[in-house]
Amino acid sequence: MLKIRAGTGYDIHRLERGGDLVIGGIHVSNELHFVAHSDGDVLLHALMDALLGASGQADIGELFPDTDPRYRNISSSLLLKNVLERVHENGFEITNIDCTVVAQEPSLQPFKPAIRENLARLLKIPADAVGVKAKTREGLGAVGRVEAIECYCICMIRARTQP
Repeated sequence: MLKIRAGTGYDIHRLERGGDLVIGGIHVSNELHFVAHSDGDVLLHALMDALLGASGQADIGELFPDTDPRYRNISSSLLLKNVLERVHENGFEITNIDCTVVAQEPSLQPFKPAIRENLARLLKIPADAVGVKAKTREGLGAVGRVEAIECYCICMIRARTQP
C-alpha cells in the first residue's frame, strides 16, 4: 500500500521600496524587496513549511530561526535544499506541489514559467508536477496596498519505493 501525505504552507513578508525581490528563486523586481532575516522568498518559505509538515517535521521557524546569524540574508534556495534532504531522509519523495502567490505589485504573470521551471529543478520533479498561480488582493489589505506579499502552498508526498 502506497503511503501518501499532504502538507500546506503559508508565508507573508513586508515589502519596502528599493532592493531586489526574489520569488520562487527568481529575481522579479529591482524596485521592491522583502523585509526579512533571510532573502524572504515567500514562495519558498511556504513551500518548505508544506514539505516539512507533510513529512512530519518541525517548521522553518524552528529549523532556521531568525535569531541565528547563520541565516542572515541566506538564499531560501539553500534552505530548500536542506528541507528536500530531510524529506528524502524521512523516506518520502514529492509527488506534486501547487502554490499561489498573492501580490499587488509586481505583476508575476511574466515570471510564472521561470518560477515553475526553477521549482521543478530545485525539487528534482517534472515541471508538470508544479503549479504556480499569481493573484492580487484587488487593492485590499496590506497586500493590496503593496505593503506585503503572501503565498499559499500545498504539496503531496509519498513513501519512496525501494529498488
